[in-house]
Amino acid sequence: MSDLIIRPAALADDATLADLDRRTWSPLHSVQPPPSPDAPFFTDRNRPEQLLIAEAEGRTAGFIRLVAPTPLACNAHVRAIQGLAVDDWARGRGVARALLGAAYEEARRQGAVRITLRVLGHNAPARRLYESEGFAVEGVLPGEFLLDGEYVDDVLMGRAL
Repeated sequence: MSDLIIRPAALADDATLADLDRRTWSPLHSVQPPPSPDAPFFTDRNRPEQLLIAEAEGRTAGFIRLVAPTPLACNAHVRAIQGLAVDDWARGRGVARALLGAAYEEARRQGAVRITLRVLGHNAPARRLYESEGFAVEGVLPGEFLLDGEYVDDVLMGRAL
């Protein structure tokens, strides 16, 4: 996408991100229930400074959430991706890959040397993307979640920055 811009999120993005989150929600990638129609996107645990937004064609194409996995000083060298969404109209156009690249840069800027994520075992498209980006499976929690009557693995992945 030639006009793709990645920028930090701001409080003013709340309604747009809440709408995108609702429209992209799926049991393929979420263990949470669908977001309610009137729920804000930003909360005490999901803050604007943790998100990068992709914009193209004058609209929001996607977002990625990057956080410190724990508050421990001994873990400060790691960042975790805890959310990646791309709008349907922007899929297959390099938006997720661009968001991942921006997250790597931001993680390095914050002093991280490693990045991790968790992905549901049945989410083959996401797993392929992460593997193509250099993430390796570092652990599997078999049957960790019961989703739509099926036990689903929680796959832990990571890579060096």
